[in-house]
Amino acid sequence: MPPLQTLSPEQLVKPRQFELRISLIFLTIFVSLGIHLPYFPLWLEAKGFAAEEIAIILSAPMFLRVVTTPFITAMADRAKDRSNILVLMIATALLLSLGYFLQPTYTVVLGVSLVLAVFWTPQTPLTDSLALSGVRRFGSVYARMRIWGSISFLVANFIGGAIIAAYGATTVPTMISVGLAVALVLSFFAPRLGQPRKASPLSATDIQEAAPKLLNAYFLFFVIGAGIIIASHGFLYGFVSIYWKSIELSETLVGLLWAWAVVAEVGMFMIFTRVFSHIRTSTLLVMAGVAAMARWLLYPLIWPAGLGVIGFFAVQTLHAFSTGLILIGLQKMIGETVVEERMGAAQGIAYFANGFAMAAVTLFSGALYDRLGVDGFFVMAGVAAIGLGFILLAARSAPKRRLGR
Repeated sequence: MPPLQTLSPEQLVKPRQFELRISLIFLTIFVSLGIHLPYFPLWLEAKGFAAEEIAIILSAPMFLRVVTTPFITAMADRAKDRSNILVLMIATALLLSLGYFLQPTYTVVLGVSLVLAVFWTPQTPLTDSLALSGVRRFGSVYARMRIWGSISFLVANFIGGAIIAAYGATTVPTMISVGLAVALVLSFFAPRLGQPRKASPLSATDIQEAAPKLLNAYFLFFVIGAGIIIASHGFLYGFVSIYWKSIELSETLVGLLWAWAVVAEVGMFMIFTRVFSHIRTSTLLVMAGVAAMARWLLYPLIWPAGLGVIGFFAVQTLHAFSTGLILIGLQKMIGETVVEERMGAAQGIAYFANGFAMAAVTLFSGALYDRLGVDGFFVMAGVAAIGLGFILLAARSAPKRRLGR
């Protein structure tokens, strides 16, 4: 690997209110995301799109962004300052989001969604890279800054549901654009840190240089297994809001159910060190896979069994394990087994695995929902079981030394 770039004296000076400024960026960039994930499918359905069309509109940008995002973060590493690229990404995404106000034909909505993903997706890893530079240079605590993104996502779920309940799903594009506009204003206050010493998360340069040394059985089985378990959520993300509306749950309740899943995930982040940190990483992922399977097997049974909204809240609590434990466990595996200079590449490879698997399952979910409705969750239990199988294979091939040397 090339030697790390030497920091200038100016780069060693901590920008004023660094943590607050990064926290505000996380807070604002997750507003539009917290509207898009639960409610964009409702807007698509309200505009008359069929389930298979919705699946394509949701999945096609996922395929594209796993290819384009690493190259954009690599470009940001070579720029004078990554904050400038972040401002450019948000401004362009805001302009492109206005395309949803055009006549919503299938071609227009798909085209806007594809191009928008190119500029929308890099915002989080670029903000991550700024935050992590603060961790390395100034001793900032990443979790204390990043948690505001989760809080923002949660609040957007709840408030977005209330707005849709009052004014209808046609408000979704407006809320997305307003969220991006607020993010653009705050992005101008992003700290200027100059060029980084290490590649940004998901940087194509870092991935290309380090990938050959990471492609071993343990790492591949682990990352593939985690990616497939995460991908089993594609059916949920694409169609659970539509399902809940079909059984006449209000938009406010839909927002609360989405928000509760985020609460459960944040709760896992808060208790992990105290409760789960001593458990082997492969065991954590087995627990996550079993929780995902249980979650998908229970979903179709809740309403027919008369368990009602309380049942949905209970099953949404499993998000803490099926998603939260996966995210933490994956980073724990990378931290324990990958040498520090290869960690960015390891995260990038994990991003590729998660992204392609999620896109594939989301694409398949349209036909699944069209034919099986909520019973499509039974198929997702099978998908999670495949991911669990890869985790068990990984557990049998644990390395004796750190990977990537």
